[in-house]
Amino acid sequence: MPLTSTCLCLLLRTRGDGAREVLLGYKKTGFGRGKVVAPGGHVEPGESAAAAAAREVKEESGIRVSQDALTEAAQLTFRFPAYPSWDMDVAIFTSADWSGEAAESDEIRPQWFPVTALPLDRMWDDGKLWLPRVLAGERLRAVFSYAPDNETVAASTITPLP
Repeated sequence: MPLTSTCLCLLLRTRGDGAREVLLGYKKTGFGRGKVVAPGGHVEPGESAAAAAAREVKEESGIRVSQDALTEAAQLTFRFPAYPSWDMDVAIFTSADWSGEAAESDEIRPQWFPVTALPLDRMWDDGKLWLPRVLAGERLRAVFSYAPDNETVAASTITPLP
């Protein structure tokens, strides 16, 4: 079965005191409901992952970001052996070049979080393994395999991208 192609976008900003923040949001519906996630979603047929990320950010948060302003930071593969239809490849993008104010949508209630105080306990289990590293500027390729509970990472491999 081919993996679902998806994307996530980590929008960054620097506060007046120099602290860096990332836009995440409480997922209100669908896959990941109840968790804190980054804006993102499915890559449509014929659409690039960057174009999908820009589209999903606008749909979910109201913020506008050009696909040209996105930097691919990670390539993640998620395996759910107990529920293979959830398996996916995810392109992770970052950008500090965007416009607008974050607004709640039907899907996400966005919130800015300090990069030094991420809500990892409210995110997917894999987040603690890659998100701080990506936000620190690392470029990664990772594969995460979830346990039968579909909540806990059972195995992972993480390697740097050139």
